[in-house]
Amino acid sequence: MSPGNDRILVTCGLPYANGPCHLGHLRTYVPADIFVRGMRKMGKDVLFVCGTDAHGTPIVVNAEAQGTTPKELVAKYHAHFDQIFKGMNVKFDLFGDTDDPESHHRTQEIVKALVEKGHVYPKEIELAYCPVCDRFLPDRYVEGICPYCGVSARGDECDQGCGRHLEPGEIKNAVCKVCGGKAEYRKQIHYFFKLSEFKDFLLKYLETLGGTASARNYAAEWVRMELKDWCITRSMSWGIKFPGHDELVVYVWVDAPIGYVAFTEEWCAQNNRDWKEYWQDGAKIVHFIGGDIVYHHCIFWPAMLKGAEYTLPSAVVASGMLKIDDKKFSKSRGYVIWVKDDYLDRGLHPDLLRYYLASYTAHNKEVNFAWKIFGDKVNTELAGAFGNFLNRTLTFTIKNFEDMTPPGEIDPEVISRIEGTIREVELGLEEYEFKKAIDSVMTLADYGNSYFQSHEPWKLVKADKELAGSVLRSCLQIAKALVILMDPVMPSKMEDAWRQLGLEGTVGAQRFEEAAVPLPVGRKLGKPEILFGKMEDATIKELDDIFKERMIQAESKDKKEKNKLMETISFEQFKGIDLRVGEIKEAERIKGSNKLLKLVVDIGTENRQVVAGIAETYTPEDLVGTQAVVVANLERAKLFGVESQAMLLAADIGGKALLLRPQERVEPGTKVR
Repeated sequence: MSPGNDRILVTCGLPYANGPCHLGHLRTYVPADIFVRGMRKMGKDVLFVCGTDAHGTPIVVNAEAQGTTPKELVAKYHAHFDQIFKGMNVKFDLFGDTDDPESHHRTQEIVKALVEKGHVYPKEIELAYCPVCDRFLPDRYVEGICPYCGVSARGDECDQGCGRHLEPGEIKNAVCKVCGGKAEYRKQIHYFFKLSEFKDFLLKYLETLGGTASARNYAAEWVRMELKDWCITRSMSWGIKFPGHDELVVYVWVDAPIGYVAFTEEWCAQNNRDWKEYWQDGAKIVHFIGGDIVYHHCIFWPAMLKGAEYTLPSAVVASGMLKIDDKKFSKSRGYVIWVKDDYLDRGLHPDLLRYYLASYTAHNKEVNFAWKIFGDKVNTELAGAFGNFLNRTLTFTIKNFEDMTPPGEIDPEVISRIEGTIREVELGLEEYEFKKAIDSVMTLADYGNSYFQSHEPWKLVKADKELAGSVLRSCLQIAKALVILMDPVMPSKMEDAWRQLGLEGTVGAQRFEEAAVPLPVGRKLGKPEILFGKMEDATIKELDDIFKERMIQAESKDKKEKNKLMETISFEQFKGIDLRVGEIKEAERIKGSNKLLKLVVDIGTENRQVVAGIAETYTPEDLVGTQAVVVANLERAKLFGVESQAMLLAADIGGKALLLRPQERVEPGTKVR
């Protein structure tokens, strides 16, 4: 970092402009906004930028399905996300989109720099081509079989199996998703980034990368295992043109993160600042992302920045995943909460959801959202503890001290507790431990309630009004501290509370250190109001019923899809499949994969090595000595670098692979007919 550059740039992973905002999105943006607000309360110079991700095949596919253009679709969802973020009090300094002119210009400049420095080269590759649609099939236009684990996959990622990123042309048995026809493979020249040359740099860089350890460790494991050169062009018209080749666009995962630079550039132009202060002069750059895009932000992105000689990210903060009512988040299965339809449009306050998401668990852990838990947290923590303390303190003071902050000394222990809480909150934010910071504030609220209760001001006001004044001024000091310290989490609610305390300016403008500055005596207090209303059981049930109805509808649709019969095959074709009962002799995990096991299976005539995607259902110890049905004459394939010489048959039950087994033990090699 250059001397004197203490600027912080905070970005969020770009929401894809292809569908509405759901609760999973907010798992990233709300904590990032809390961090930014907190850093500013610590006196830091912070710039907060984001924007919509406007390119990529899914947008083109969706636009075609809706009978519109990609540009119109992007504009629609850009406006949607902009509205949602403002409604959720997520306040970016600039919210752009990657189809802005600034993004086109900056992407081409960085790609040109990579080419000029020798980090990009052309290569002729074989790509899936649909003869019916008469076009090459990039990314989401194609599906087929993963070459590494042998399960169904989409064009750019093995989303159902080993989770590996797939380069263009890698997918096997390609099928066009538009017409459903079988694709063929044709040669075309594309451009590759020499990612493999950055292995040593990345391993060293990841050792010092801040943020969440889970992101750092995950990326390092991938770099140590395998680092292939990366195809950075695609054959399509929608996107940013690859310099000098109008028939190609840069891959969306090239231009999307470059959007961070372009948005900075755009904000700087509007505010008479130099964008190079952030991206070429060593500012601290912090990326908040979802846990599913760690690979891109910790491997692809820093390698690109290093190659083009831009400032490297200082920290990558990856959020844990989201469950809905203890079920794995899934839009297709109805396990989803839509932020606009299910929350904001029902009149629920944004700050309550901000509090839930940030306080439920550590940022890198899995969050479970359920309406009952939401109601309990609002009623017990916010209404019962935080809001109750503020209301009882204000109400009692106004009633007994003529609407004024009473005279009397503030208890030194109170100031000490507040100063300790300030330190804990600041440390929590610096460590991206938002729950830890919030827990410290709520502990102070509990202390305030205990302090009020134990000092019994309702008795003191009759026996010793001066001492009662000291107790209430101490309680008001705790209230002031609570409002300032909780402001990054619940900015609208804390502004309401600030007015009730009768304090000058806005709470958003207050530094954390102001929480310990004594309240002046004789200042007129505002009107006390209920800050957090309790959620009724009937309201919680109504919200939960809406979610459950969506889940039922999705499950019904899923059953109908599963009941559809596949295209028939002839008996002769079926006879060509060599199905046998095999006995598993050995089983072990494959390093680097959460889903794959390497097995040795006795098929009667010989032992075969089989790679199977069943590690999430079975442990190696469970399998040794058991039997399963084997496809013995399947073409051999390498999965995760390990040869698989056959395939086990399994049923897909709720995402779990359950092996097909004979009811009784039979001789290994017995034919299945």
